[in-house]
Amino acid sequence: MGILEKISEIEKEIARTQKNKATEYHLGLLKAKLAKYRAQLLEPSKSASSKGEGFDVMKSGDARVALIGFPSVGKSTFLSLMTSTASEAASYEFTTLTCIPGVIEYKGANIQLLDLPGIIEGAAQGKGRGRQVIAVARTADVVIMMLDATKGEVQRSLLEKELESVGIRLNKHKPNIYFKPKKGGGISFNSTVTLTQCSEKLVQLILHEYKIFNAEVLFREDCSPDEFIDVIVGNRVYMPCLYVYNKIDQISMEEVDRLARKPNSVVISCGMKLNLDYLLEMLWEYLALTCIYTKKRGQRPDFTDAIILRKGASVETHTPGDIFRGLGQSRLRAPAPSTVRSGWG
Repeated sequence: MGILEKISEIEKEIARTQKNKATEYHLGLLKAKLAKYRAQLLEPSKSASSKGEGFDVMKSGDARVALIGFPSVGKSTFLSLMTSTASEAASYEFTTLTCIPGVIEYKGANIQLLDLPGIIEGAAQGKGRGRQVIAVARTADVVIMMLDATKGEVQRSLLEKELESVGIRLNKHKPNIYFKPKKGGGISFNSTVTLTQCSEKLVQLILHEYKIFNAEVLFREDCSPDEFIDVIVGNRVYMPCLYVYNKIDQISMEEVDRLARKPNSVVISCGMKLNLDYLLEMLWEYLALTCIYTKKRGQRPDFTDAIILRKGASVETHTPGDIFRGLGQSRLRAPAPSTVRSGWG
C-alpha cells in the first residue's frame, strides 16, 4: 500500500470514528500517523530528476504576497490591475501555467505579488502542479485567497483543507507549547492551564508514535492534539490570509453583505474595479508594514524616501549598517507604536 492509500485509509477512519472520551486516544494516534505520512509525501523524491521547471522566484521588495485560488477566479486580472505586469487572462481554465511576479507600489513600499497557477482539489498530493504552488505559498508573508463569489463557500473550504494538509496554518498563531527532546529521563509533562483537549497519556502516546521517549513538554495554553503534533513536527508555517471574493457584480446585494461581514474577508470585482482601494488598505494592515522617515538635525524630515519595516522590527536589524553610517547624526521618526497594528489575530 502506497503513502496516498495509507493517507486515504486514515482519513476515512478518522471520519467514521465518533469523537468521545473513549476514542480520543485512538484519534490522537491516527492524527499523528496522518501527519507523518503527509510529511513523507511532501519530501522530494531522492530518485527524481533534478531537472524540471519550478516556480522559484527571487524574493524582492519589502514583502511577498501569494495569490492562491482555483482556476479562472480572477487572479491574473487582479495582478494586471494592481501592478504593471501583464498576466494572461481568459475565460477558460488554466490560463496561467507558471508563477508570474509583479510589484505593488503602495505608501512607498514595494510589495511583491505572485500570481500562482490555479490549484485543484488534491493539490497537496501533487495534482495540477500543486506541490510547486504550495511550496511558493509557504515563502509568502501574506496569502490572498482569491475566491469566486458565485461559488459560495465551496472553494474556500477546499483550499483551506489543501493548505492545512501541507502545514500552512492560516490566521493562526503558533501554539504556546514548550517542547524539547532529551537524551534520557523519560517524558516530563506539565501545564500551566487546565487542559480540556489533551491529557498526559495522550501526549505520551503521540510522542511514542514519533519514536520520542525522552522529552520535556509544557502546555501554556489549552491546545488540541493537532496543535501538539504541529509543535512536534516543527515545520508548520503560520501566516495571515485575506479571503478575497471576486465577481461580486454577479451576485445579489444580500450575498455581498453576507460575504463582506465574514472575518478576514474582502469583496471586490476586478471586472468593474470595485473595492480595490479598500483591499490594498487591508493588505497593508495584514502585512503590518510601517514607514520610517529619516531626519537630519535642524532640517525637515525627508518624506520622499521611506525605510519600510515590519511590526515589532528594529531599524538596526532590518537595514544595512552603511545606511546609518551615511546618516551620521540623523534622527529617525516613526509612527507611535499604537498606530502600528496587525490586521489579523
